[in-house]
Amino acid sequence: MNGTAAATGSASCRFAHYFVVCGVDTETGLEPDDGAGEAFEQSPIRRSFKSKVLVHYPESTDRMPLNKDAVNMLCMPRGLSFRTQADRLDPQFHSFTMSFDDGTRSYGFVLTFYEEVTSAQIITAMQTLYQMHHVEHHSASSASSPSSSSSSSASSPSTSSMDSLVSSLDESDAESLAGVSACLGCAGSFDPARDTLYVSKALCLFTPLPFLQAARQFLSQLHQAVTSHTAPPLPLESYIHNILYEVPLPPPGRSLRFHGVQGPIVCQRPGPGELPLGEYPLGEAFSLLGVDNMVQLLTCALLETQVLLCSQDYQRLMTVAEGVSTLLFPFQWQHIYLPIVSAPLHHLLEAPVPFMMGIHRREGSQRSSLHLPHEANLCFVDIDNHCVEAPEDFPLFPDQIELIQELSEVLLRFGLPPQGGASTKPATASPRLSSLVLEDLMEDRRNGNLGGEELAVLERLQALARRCGGGKMSDGEKTLGHVFEEEEEDLKAAKLNIQLREVFAGRFAAMFGRYEDFVIHSALDLDSWLSNREGTFSFDKGSFLSVQPATHLQFLSRFLETSMFSAFVDGKVISRWADREPMQQLFDNRLERERLYDTDEEESRNCRYRKCTSLFESAQNIERRLLKADHTAIHPHLLDMRIGQGRHQQGYFPKLQADVLAQGQNTNKWSSRVTASRRSDPKRSALTEGLDNEQRQKHSFARKNLRQSKLLDSSPQAVSQTHREFVDGLLGEYRLKTKRMLMERMGKESVELGQGEANITGLQENTLIHGLCDLLERTWGHGLQLKQGKSALWSHLLHYQAAHGKTETPAESPGCGALEQRTFDEGAVVLRGSLIQDMRFIQTMSEGLSEVGQARAWIHLALEKKMLSQHLKELLTNQELLRQLYKPHAFLLCEEEREQFLFHLLSLNTVDYLCFTRVFTSISIPYRVVIIPMKKLSIAMATVNPWVCVSGEMGDSGVRQLSKNTQEIFFQCKNLGRLSTLQLGQENSGLLAKCLIDCVMVYNEITGHTYKFPCGRWLGKGVGDGSLERVLIGQLVSPGGEEDAGRWTGTPPELASPSQSVRTVLGSLGSRSRMLSVEVQEDMREAANNLVKHFHKPEQERGNLTVLLCGEGGLVLSLENFLLHGLKSNRLFQRNVFVWDFVEKAVVSMETADQMGDLHGSTLTKGPPCDSLCHYVNAINASPRNIGKEGKFQLFVCLGIRDRLLSQWLPLLAEFPLTARTYEEGALLRDRAAVHSLSRILHTLNEFTITLETALVKGVDL
Repeated sequence: MNGTAAATGSASCRFAHYFVVCGVDTETGLEPDDGAGEAFEQSPIRRSFKSKVLVHYPESTDRMPLNKDAVNMLCMPRGLSFRTQADRLDPQFHSFTMSFDDGTRSYGFVLTFYEEVTSAQIITAMQTLYQMHHVEHHSASSASSPSSSSSSSASSPSTSSMDSLVSSLDESDAESLAGVSACLGCAGSFDPARDTLYVSKALCLFTPLPFLQAARQFLSQLHQAVTSHTAPPLPLESYIHNILYEVPLPPPGRSLRFHGVQGPIVCQRPGPGELPLGEYPLGEAFSLLGVDNMVQLLTCALLETQVLLCSQDYQRLMTVAEGVSTLLFPFQWQHIYLPIVSAPLHHLLEAPVPFMMGIHRREGSQRSSLHLPHEANLCFVDIDNHCVEAPEDFPLFPDQIELIQELSEVLLRFGLPPQGGASTKPATASPRLSSLVLEDLMEDRRNGNLGGEELAVLERLQALARRCGGGKMSDGEKTLGHVFEEEEEDLKAAKLNIQLREVFAGRFAAMFGRYEDFVIHSALDLDSWLSNREGTFSFDKGSFLSVQPATHLQFLSRFLETSMFSAFVDGKVISRWADREPMQQLFDNRLERERLYDTDEEESRNCRYRKCTSLFESAQNIERRLLKADHTAIHPHLLDMRIGQGRHQQGYFPKLQADVLAQGQNTNKWSSRVTASRRSDPKRSALTEGLDNEQRQKHSFARKNLRQSKLLDSSPQAVSQTHREFVDGLLGEYRLKTKRMLMERMGKESVELGQGEANITGLQENTLIHGLCDLLERTWGHGLQLKQGKSALWSHLLHYQAAHGKTETPAESPGCGALEQRTFDEGAVVLRGSLIQDMRFIQTMSEGLSEVGQARAWIHLALEKKMLSQHLKELLTNQELLRQLYKPHAFLLCEEEREQFLFHLLSLNTVDYLCFTRVFTSISIPYRVVIIPMKKLSIAMATVNPWVCVSGEMGDSGVRQLSKNTQEIFFQCKNLGRLSTLQLGQENSGLLAKCLIDCVMVYNEITGHTYKFPCGRWLGKGVGDGSLERVLIGQLVSPGGEEDAGRWTGTPPELASPSQSVRTVLGSLGSRSRMLSVEVQEDMREAANNLVKHFHKPEQERGNLTVLLCGEGGLVLSLENFLLHGLKSNRLFQRNVFVWDFVEKAVVSMETADQMGDLHGSTLTKGPPCDSLCHYVNAINASPRNIGKEGKFQLFVCLGIRDRLLSQWLPLLAEFPLTARTYEEGALLRDRAAVHSLSRILHTLNEFTITLETALVKGVDL
């Protein structure tokens, strides 16, 4: 990330790799820079022209060959600029970074200045261009306003012309124009007889590490030597040769002093236990954006959104981008990283992958004028206006308020305002000391060679210089006071940098201090791990999240899905077989050290926020190195140059002598020693290098970033190849994303089936679906050329809707018109919903959603309906619309990849999602309820006047009365969530008002979900148990699109309400009486065990408790079977036997015996259990609801288990004298061991708090 990877060979230990000069090539002349995007109506003096790399030394290095085109583009992102003496000619400094294919980085530092043009050919060409422009402009303006006077047309150009002129200028241009009248002849004119023409030239130094301050000072001193009227002590070649070949990298933990043209320069490297080198001023980044915005920007980077920086100043782009990169420690950005994107590379803004890029903003241009293909998941950072636009629904960084408070305290200690918006100082040149005596004095101070007296004198001199202020001694020279001030500013900036970074490093250490405990090492060797990489999990995300604070989960669940976290974990797994990445090793060592000193681990775990304790220690290390240089490099010296070479000419950078700069002259003894030591052990060197290469190659699969050398190539062939790689990358992402979603979802379903342990939460499922929404948005943004709003997908849907030309208004009720014909065949409901109808429903939702929110809602709905693949296939069939909206290279116009992408999405139909139902909880949903009678055995439904009340996890519908002679009802109410119970009843109590109900079907008109509530029992007086109301338990009938209709789905059906077969309803008791006692006891244990497992799951993973209590195989049915075992019955009349009859008799008998005193001498004693049993049974019987005997027994069990009384009631019933008369000898209730065992099982449920649905306990006041 920060250039920490070492490169072997002689170049690896050098401070700088290349020195490059870019500018105008007088041989080829002026070529317009087409990629700059500037209009030809501008004056030629304001246009951009192509620059070229004029010279670079050395020709090449071992591992970092120079990409001339890329370097030229980054050194002069806007091409050549021309100026006249009327313009400001201040030098400008900026930097950039280049990534290599092996993941390492190199840093370029550029000083751009203006040099007088001496080439007659260039001057003539500029004069010709200006004359042509003037003629064209004059004719155009006279044609547009022929009636205006010649004087007015000459002095005031058209407004649009001036606007276009100003819009093309950078900040310095605008300031130079401010003092000039609005006269075209002044602002953009060129007359060789009157004007002096200047052209930009760039000096660039390449270093392997981000030595920002040292490189800036070296280049500034070089420029000052060029502009000075006196020649430098040595030819410039000596200084360039010195820094390229004789100045080594400082050793880790040490500082190094080397010499520029006008004074000493100090650089330093952190030690092994310190954070990697990061010299980009974080204080400036925080001052520009403010603490809140910087934390928000870092959060966006951590969650791998697309980050787009915008500024008029190239160095500000680099400062913010590098600042964010260094704060990511120990993680590393894995995707496209281009802090400076010049105009020819603007096609990369279409990249359908996460990126961190920076674009130059022209003076006067607005945010609204930027047409960006990706905005749904884009973090847009306007640095100059101190503004950060984060994507919607973005989670907060863990402990964000406390973190902002700690960062603010650090900034205030250094005198910076936390709120940001401060203007930063422009880059200053390196100080030139007025005499060699002062230079030596400064060196002695740095090296600690001054004694007490001398140091006191120097300090007094410094104070005096500050008080006097002093003035410039000569051109480019500064007073000693200024020198000390700048030294202190640099030291202050370095200390602030390290303290801000330590705060974030401490946060990550607190969040991931125990990450190693959750890394899964499943492979025996590296090859087997690599071959099964996609099918294995390297990190136990569910367990990790389960021990995190609830407030951190939104952020962490999304962060665990990022490439940077995956690469971090992969590095940990690979470290079993290869050397650890330096960043990871440093992080692990820090964690070990913290655990060593952290004696009270329990206290540290419970403490919510702990401030960083290593701030001052880290700052002291930096201060020590910067105040006293540990090593000094060889001084620049005369080279073997011919007489006449290296002549000084003020204002002109000389033509460098290639023969002395092409290679080093081996004068650096230190460099020779290092090289020699490596050569002395060739085996070790080769082994290390081989291991590094192998590890790098094998680890490269985890790196999703494209090769940056290709990204920086703006040729049509390279651009086409880049977009081809984007298409392949998207398809690979879909394959992995859908596979991950299926594995996670099926893992959850196996848990529900009792086949595994809980390994995913609902939160993680939401995170995966959010990732799918983001992926679809990125896909729809690739190659997009016409968009409405921020969402590329919703824009396409709107265009598709408009193309359909439907006349229906979106305000139509979605209930009746939103769906095609439905058929009820033996209770099965078939859904056929269309893409447009789903869109209309989303548009009518009263949620106040943005375009991005509407697109996400539509995806959630289509995914829940299992129609996502089908809907998108329909959307993409309109080829004419596709070609109108997209460029030829877009993913959506690649037919083969498009088909594979739809196939991957189709695989999601094999699992059930309730993502729309559970996310959009406040919307109104239309429901349809159909009562299906048992046709052969039922008296006509005409005699019954039924009502229903549907309940779900978010509420109930209230009582809904069906019209007479109808079997279905349609109503609209607030989203009920996943449906669980249905109350079915009837008002008529006459003897003829009865019917045998097979089941009730409830249909969600929007999501297409169908719930079946089995009944299989009578509803009416004098038949069955005489119930006029039943509580039924529902099961979800999986919806399906056309492609998978009738296909088995991987989701197991939920348990339904216990429906008796027709034989049982008619009174055949054979199956019940012959039930084996072993089976009954096993069912009872299983039902209780399911309840225990339910409460041991995390809350968001728990299913429906009502199903476990009252559903098929639930506690009520199991207990009913236990009490039915061996129960005597009057078989003569084939009547049903109900357990409630026995319970009622037992209670009546108890109360009677108590009144008559018959309990005297009995084994039973009157007490609280006996009282509560009688009280509850009487209360249930007194309920106004006519729920029948089975309903009353169900209510009896539910209330008993809720109030922790059931385990006491069972022994009471077993020991009562009535039991011996009512049950056969072998009945389970007369088996003391069986009753005792059951009582113990029920007692284990007393530790849980059971909350019953309102539908179960309505009407009972207990």
